[in-house]
Amino acid sequence: MSRKGIVTGVALGETMVLALDTLRAHKLRSFLTLLGIILAVTTLVAVMSIVNGLNFYIADKIANLGADCFVVNRFGIITNAQEWVRAQKRPRLTADDFELLAGHMRLADHVAAIEATTQDARYGNELFEDAQLWGATPNYTEMRDISIATGRGLTEADDLHREEVCVLGADVANKILPGMDPIGKMIRIGSKTCTVVGVADPLGTVFGVSRDTFVLIPFQTYEKEWKTPTDSASFFVQARSEDMMEAAEDESRMILRAAHHVPYRDPDDFGIIAPDSIMGLWKQLTGNIFAIAVWLTTVFLLIGGIVIMNIMLASVTERTREIGIRKALGARRRHIVLQFLLESATLSVAGGLLGLALALTITLLVRTFTSVPISTTVGSVVTALVLSSSVGLFFGIYPAVRASRLDPIVALRAEN
Repeated sequence: MSRKGIVTGVALGETMVLALDTLRAHKLRSFLTLLGIILAVTTLVAVMSIVNGLNFYIADKIANLGADCFVVNRFGIITNAQEWVRAQKRPRLTADDFELLAGHMRLADHVAAIEATTQDARYGNELFEDAQLWGATPNYTEMRDISIATGRGLTEADDLHREEVCVLGADVANKILPGMDPIGKMIRIGSKTCTVVGVADPLGTVFGVSRDTFVLIPFQTYEKEWKTPTDSASFFVQARSEDMMEAAEDESRMILRAAHHVPYRDPDDFGIIAPDSIMGLWKQLTGNIFAIAVWLTTVFLLIGGIVIMNIMLASVTERTREIGIRKALGARRRHIVLQFLLESATLSVAGGLLGLALALTITLLVRTFTSVPISTTVGSVVTALVLSSSVGLFFGIYPAVRASRLDPIVALRAEN
């Protein structure tokens, strides 16, 4: 290495040491300067990580619905208040609608029906409040991938004869029948009784909410004992293949429109929810969330950059005599520029690292207390750190150039 290169390296090292010493000497000021950068990096990395995790999570839940399945219900997908008001005027779907779909659809392998409400479940002194009471056809558990851990599931005979039998979700069984064989036990659901014939395997949670809080009874039993005028059924339809999904949706639409006497030009008086529509709505939602996050990040970076510039300008004023001494000892303009640029870059990188640590803490907490598979990508980390360091360099240019242009004679006369 040439002598010039060695001298340059030594000068760079001395400049870095001076920059770090200055930052350590003004800890509180340095920390306050970092707030904008910290918030920017935290927002960017945390939102990107959570959105990425939610994308995987939602895609997995949609996959559980099945690429060849769709849902017909009263409301469909509601995206605004006007749609909600219009949906309230729609007729409720009934067992007759189910019979029409199950009996006339030629492009579907299976059609299941379900109605739901909430009731307290009790056995002896044990109580499970607000259990999800589901009245469903026997094929519902197969279509929804609900396995039976103990006992049996519901049968066609149970539904046909409106038997007062039930299958319990894991949480309900563990709460009201702890440590005992649940099969054959007669439990109370609200003011009525039914006999437990099975317990389902645990389904896990969605966004931290348990899916195992249900009591499943035959659809016709629900119609006989529990149905109220405000109840509306939902139908799960499994097309013959994924390629026939759209045709099966059109077939179900035609059957229900004819049954409800919907005029040709009027919209459907029911909703159809398919995996692609759910994923499309989700991507639109997360796109809006990400856009807001980018906007907030930009604002925080701008605020952080302006604060850095103002702090560095104040630092130039405070250290005028120091700058004069360095120039008198032979420091060139580029050395002064480099020192102040390193100080501002060090500030912003430190803010980026603190923001990254905070973002990782947030994602760890979300992953710990929910079932969402949060994933922090290398790309988001690199992007955040590059942005933070770039902001420090950009907003440090003006103070650095201003410091380098000070006249050493005038600077030496300055008061400490």
